[in-house]
Amino acid sequence: MQRATVTIFKPYDFRVGERIRIEGGMRGGDWEVIEITDKNVRLRCPVSGKEVDWARFCYFEEKREQPWPLKD
Repeated sequence: MQRATVTIFKPYDFRVGERIRIEGGMRGGDWEVIEITDKNVRLRCPVSGKEVDWARFCYFEEKREQPWPLKD
């Protein structure tokens, strides 16, 4: 199997009450985690008070050399 540089993404383990900063994109800014379900995370902007409910999303974790594609 050949090796390649692979970008690894992992689900982030949100916690209620956590204060987060998202850099870039349409979700960018400061947020407080106010609710978590199996599929969604509800966030509140500490400035405007706006609340959003988004499907849980992933964050960039690392790049590493490894076999690719992996067979699950």
